[in-house]
Amino acid sequence: MKILIANKNTLSRSLNTVRRARRKSTGVDIAVHKIIATVRRSGDKALFNFTRKYDGANLTSFRVSKGEVERAYKNESKDVIRALKRAKKNIGKFHLQSLKRREPAVETEKGVSVWREFRPIERVGLYIPGGKAAYPSTVLMLGVAARVAGCKEVILCVPPNAKGEVPDAVLVAADLCGISKIYKVGGAQAIAAMAYGTKTIPKVSKIFGPGNQYVTTAKLLVYGEVDIDMPAGPSEVLVFADSSANPAWVAADLLSQLEHGEDSQAILVTSSKPFAEKVLKEVAAQTAVLKRASIIRQSLKKSFAVITDTFDTAISFINEYAPEHLELVLKDGANALAAVNNAGSIFLGPYASEPLGDYATGANHTLPTSGYAKMFSALSAESFGKKIQIQKVSKQGIRNLKNTVETLAAREGLDAHKNAVSIRFTN
Repeated sequence: MKILIANKNTLSRSLNTVRRARRKSTGVDIAVHKIIATVRRSGDKALFNFTRKYDGANLTSFRVSKGEVERAYKNESKDVIRALKRAKKNIGKFHLQSLKRREPAVETEKGVSVWREFRPIERVGLYIPGGKAAYPSTVLMLGVAARVAGCKEVILCVPPNAKGEVPDAVLVAADLCGISKIYKVGGAQAIAAMAYGTKTIPKVSKIFGPGNQYVTTAKLLVYGEVDIDMPAGPSEVLVFADSSANPAWVAADLLSQLEHGEDSQAILVTSSKPFAEKVLKEVAAQTAVLKRASIIRQSLKKSFAVITDTFDTAISFINEYAPEHLELVLKDGANALAAVNNAGSIFLGPYASEPLGDYATGANHTLPTSGYAKMFSALSAESFGKKIQIQKVSKQGIRNLKNTVETLAAREGLDAHKNAVSIRFTN
């Protein structure tokens, strides 16, 4: 973890040093194009072949059976099931309260009311990565939000292991969310199947969930045929802390994101170099005893402690970096909170450790990465629907708007538009 000095003159250079390039692999694009085309052409046959090739599983059916779900409950520990239920409760509570199904009507003219109403997307597809990234918590984040939104049909794709199995905790989490259509399909081929449909897997209207560069590329390539949640990249956390913070706690929070993968990134922003050095010592000491130390050591090579000269420089750095996760561990956290425009999810105060949001605060952990927090929001129940504009106009209302509409329609040469209003006064 390197130390950088950032001031007004070096801010741009510091950002260029820490910023990671977004997706740019032509080779991956070509490979994913071929996978998508093959799935569109050959459907289930292509999925069986790709599952055999990439996952080593020789399947005869993709659909997870009720028996497999029942066995998952028996195999999974009671503590894990209890924790999943607690997390689900909090996620549901937050997402339900934050969803506005109808906005207040606005009277734009006397007799003219306009408002918006939320409608769920009827069929959505969720993707959960396999292997070490097969997180049941992500199933909850996606599945609970979809159910709160009111989606009629929710399907889940997750890659199997070589034995054709899906992690027990993933199946339990899916069942807790009321998801019964679970398919053992992974990678770009799963995205293609949900985007275009096969004999077994239905076509959806929107695809959600994280994945590797092949999955992310596939989502971007099918965008337009279906909607997607957001581009996804490696995990990242930025901690903005002053010397009042506990160096051991800050180090632990930085490391919590670095264990996700070798391409993860952690950034410490502080005005105190002595404090930064204390944090780096803690990072080294804690890394040595962690199970994923080898992964963390690789991601630490891409991580930085940024020493800023002023509060304004720190805020400028944060807003330009636009972190996925932002911790504010400061004496005056409220002042910093008001100044931050770009972040996926903010954790305020010394006790708001980032992993709390990953699992159980109720906030969603599906967040924009790689600077996309400048234009994307965290996943929410609203992500699983759309808002329809509704306009109600009375006789007085159309009379009030008549001249305005007729004048503008005539100016644009749209006689039928003008006539649609005029006819109500002549016929």
